[in-house]
Amino acid sequence: MKLKYNILGLLLLFLLNSLAQETKTPTFGNGVFNLVGKDSTWTMKVGARMQFLTKVNWDQNEDSGFENLQQDFSIRRARVKFDGFAYSPKLKYKIELGVSNRDISGASEFTSNSPRYILDGVLMWNFYGNFEFWMGQTKLPGNIERVISSGNLQQVNRSLLNSNFTIDRDQGIQIRHLFNLTENFIIKEKLAISQGEGRNITSGNLGGLQHTARLEFFPFGDFRAYIASDLKRIISPKLMLAVTLDHNKDAVKTRSNQGTYMINDIGFFETDINTIFVDVMFKYLGYAFMAEFAHRDATDPLAKNSDGSLTGDIVQIGNGLNLQTGYLLRNNWEVSGRFTNIDFDKTITGLSTQNQYTLGLSKYIVGHKLKIQTDFSYLAEEINKDELMWRLQVDIHF
Repeated sequence: MKLKYNILGLLLLFLLNSLAQETKTPTFGNGVFNLVGKDSTWTMKVGARMQFLTKVNWDQNEDSGFENLQQDFSIRRARVKFDGFAYSPKLKYKIELGVSNRDISGASEFTSNSPRYILDGVLMWNFYGNFEFWMGQTKLPGNIERVISSGNLQQVNRSLLNSNFTIDRDQGIQIRHLFNLTENFIIKEKLAISQGEGRNITSGNLGGLQHTARLEFFPFGDFRAYIASDLKRIISPKLMLAVTLDHNKDAVKTRSNQGTYMINDIGFFETDINTIFVDVMFKYLGYAFMAEFAHRDATDPLAKNSDGSLTGDIVQIGNGLNLQTGYLLRNNWEVSGRFTNIDFDKTITGLSTQNQYTLGLSKYIVGHKLKIQTDFSYLAEEINKDELMWRLQVDIHF
């Protein structure tokens, strides 16, 4: 609670100080306000966003009908963001704080038993040509669905592939670069070295370091691949093909830098975990298509004590596939569909194969900044009961 009050006080301070500075009032969806220093050596854009979610679930019963209705309302996300440049436009920064219960959950001894308020805290330095050096905590260059902001999604939330395989955020450094292979063909390279245990960890590094490399190919020219849906109705076809290789040396969690810690009798069980992502994004005249493939394996997926006995923790190795498409009508309604397959190695993990089918409907009032989304999903599981899920969500971004 104390940090929440500090955030509000900081916002008030900025508003008062704006009397002595050049303040540019943005249009809706482009930040609460923009601050520019008197000598133009720094800028700060302050933004906020919220997502209000209603969700209903049913379980399949013995007669192949559905029962056990569960319903809840929640503020799925509530966030405050600060970004701009300091000293020079070549030195940018971003700070994003999460203040909803879901945003700050996950306090443990590894986060000093503190809520996880910080989502992003990163400096980005364009030190030479098309090279950028990043330092801090932010998203790793992993699967496209994860790197797309939760406020720019085509459906209510990300797929099961993301929740099971993502490498999410971490603390470390990154190098990013792009170049033109031809006049239109652009290649982007992203390299990261990080702690390997996820965001807001204060008691690391327990295992080794995590190494991530991503290549992105834009054969028909650059475009905003990390915004879902073709809201611009691009008049020429645009395509991104990408591959990510991630190696987490001596990882101590069941899903690389995510999941639970593998604790044994002498501390932590360590094993190398490798993750591969292959992504596609295509947009043309209101039509958008996204595909993702994920694969995770480990040198030794079964956590053990010093005497070789099993602890019960298991690295979730296996594959995931996500196919998603949608078409934006002229009245800014969009119909979308998604198929997701999760296929863990059952002989090792004992986890069920899952197939989820989702039909979505979105109304974009001011693009992704003010929208209403709903979707209906059917989850078919090999072992557990099948499920139905309906969701309704409203997004507002300042």
